Amino acid sequence: MRDFRDRVAVITGGASGVGRALAVRLAAAGAKVALADIDQARLDATAAEITADTGAEVAGFQVDVTKAASVAALADAVWSRFGATHLLFNNAGVGLGEAQRPMWSLPIADWHWGFDVNVFGVVHGIQAFAPRMLASGEEGVIVNTSSGNGGLRSLPSTPIYASSKAAVTSISEVLHQQLLREGDRVRAAVLFPGPNVVNTSILASKRNRPADYGATDDNKPAYETMEDLVRTTGLKMALTEPDEVAAFALDGIRAGRFWLLPESADGDDKLRDRTASILARSNPVSAW
Repeated sequence: MRDFRDRVAVITGGASGVGRALAVRLAAAGAKVALADIDQARLDATAAEITADTGAEVAGFQVDVTKAASVAALADAVWSRFGATHLLFNNAGVGLGEAQRPMWSLPIADWHWGFDVNVFGVVHGIQAFAPRMLASGEEGVIVNTSSGNGGLRSLPSTPIYASSKAAVTSISEVLHQQLLREGDRVRAAVLFPGPNVVNTSILASKRNRPADYGATDDNKPAYETMEDLVRTTGLKMALTEPDEVAAFALDGIRAGRFWLLPESADGDDKLRDRTASILARSNPVSAW
């Protein structure tokens, strides 16, 4: 898909961060954009801002991606409003207050919330949109947002997040193969935001935690912003901005790539080390 003009793009987690940056660039390229997010106030503000700045048709839909019925209702609303979906970004994600803590000390509610958003949010998006996208016979792309942390190698400081993103990579690879069996009109891609830590508000996503997941425990996270994360962990890197991720992702979609993975000398070396340890049947290498 090389031209986004008049295409319909659906973006979950679209009110902020990478989702918002994707929406801005797609709207500027002439796409019609459906933003989905659980945060109604931020969703309304983002849709209004993008419409004012680009003149594009942008609609906001409040959606809880942990609920299959909510995502199915989003699909109904998008087809009712726009009549199609050409680009689906299963992008909604949450970070948790898990850093620097042993996984056996983490509340089960945190595991459920992290997986319900980061994994089942993707599954619900695929189930609600893929059949209709295939039935339309039109060209389409389903992009799932993973992470280098978990999706490629797992940092021991974030067991819930890393394992959920490992699942997203696996789901995306399977989706790619299954869509190929249906023809070549709809394809899959998996996005790894980076190459450095992306400057989003994902660590503050606990503000949107639904009450039915219960309150998290009283342990304060080791950091609450990405700047705090870089400073606290001593990472020697600059932050990557969401717009950089969006630009890279859309370039990859235009080029027909599955692996939307930015080049990184350090990251590539760590991935090679991990792969080598698997092939050697040796113990895992350090992911720090």
